[in-house]
Amino acid sequence: MEYEHLLIFSVICVATWLLLTYLLPRLMLSAYKRAALSQGFGDGPIPVNTLYTQPQKLFADPFAPLPPGSSKLMSIGTNRDTLYVVGWLDLSKRPLVLSVPDMAGRYYSVQFTDPSKNINFAYVGKRTTGTKAGDYLIAGPGWKGAVPQGMKQISSPNNAVLVIGRVFIENDHDIPTAYDLAKQIQLTALSS
Repeated sequence: MEYEHLLIFSVICVATWLLLTYLLPRLMLSAYKRAALSQGFGDGPIPVNTLYTQPQKLFADPFAPLPPGSSKLMSIGTNRDTLYVVGWLDLSKRPLVLSVPDMAGRYYSVQFTDPSKNINFAYVGKRTTGTKAGDYLIAGPGWKGAVPQGMKQISSPNNAVLVIGRVFIENDHDIPTAYDLAKQIQLTALSS
């Protein structure tokens, strides 16, 4: 009898671990993608292969009412010292170029996540690439083209990529400067 209880307890523990480790993160990424692409975060849906910057007003008052049908993912539970820049990429047709401005020593990061495995596979930012302006070619698996001079390549293991950028805000007076820098983090298609 005790052995059966131990076996049942072990099965429950393993099932819970599998759920939390594999299923829950994928469900969260799926919800995030759906919220971004179909609802947006206050300004309407976010098109694929574009970046959306959290508005200053939303950052200043995360509990302010959003337009009907908007997702609250950019306001509820977010950091109070970083502005967010988000996007969903489709690299199946061609690579994209991420351009970041000179951050003049300010902390920022742009994280690239493979949503199929919930794995962060690359970062651009103060700790990894520094704070000077730069251009980064983001290419899907199997891309064989030439990387333009002056760019660094980021190879994605998947054609779908979740991008989450963060720009540090020192205090309330710093919000406009941080917002201006966050808006300069841009995606463009690689020209032929």
